[in-house]
Amino acid sequence: MLEMADSYQRAEPMQIRQLAALHNIPDRYLEQLLATLRRAGLIRSQRGAKGGYLLGREPWQITLLEVIDCIEGLEAKAGEKSLTTETVERAVVRETWQEACQAANTVLQRCTLKDLCERRQIKQQLDVMYYI
Repeated sequence: MLEMADSYQRAEPMQIRQLAALHNIPDRYLEQLLATLRRAGLIRSQRGAKGGYLLGREPWQITLLEVIDCIEGLEAKAGEKSLTTETVERAVVRETWQEACQAANTVLQRCTLKDLCERRQIKQQLDVMYYI
């Protein structure tokens, strides 16, 4: 998603083999991930000789929470309750876990793909600075 966000302004579709090579991800696994993201509307596919995958919306409109929730289903897992009898200890741990999930979701909701691109660009610039 970050690579697609980075190439969003150029409107250049990313091909599976490009993405797989850049990040050392098996093609078949990447195909499954991209299909899931496409069904959720986070990316779209473009057919043809210069086809590939593009973001479904602008990078500043896609939050990390959306991406993670699409792939991992975080919000659904956070709200699950155990069917077994809940002890006081389990209730305390579950409530604390829910607070942690809510805090993480708040951070992920505030951060967009555009934010990540900007952070990556800053880190890349810092890596090439020379000090005397």
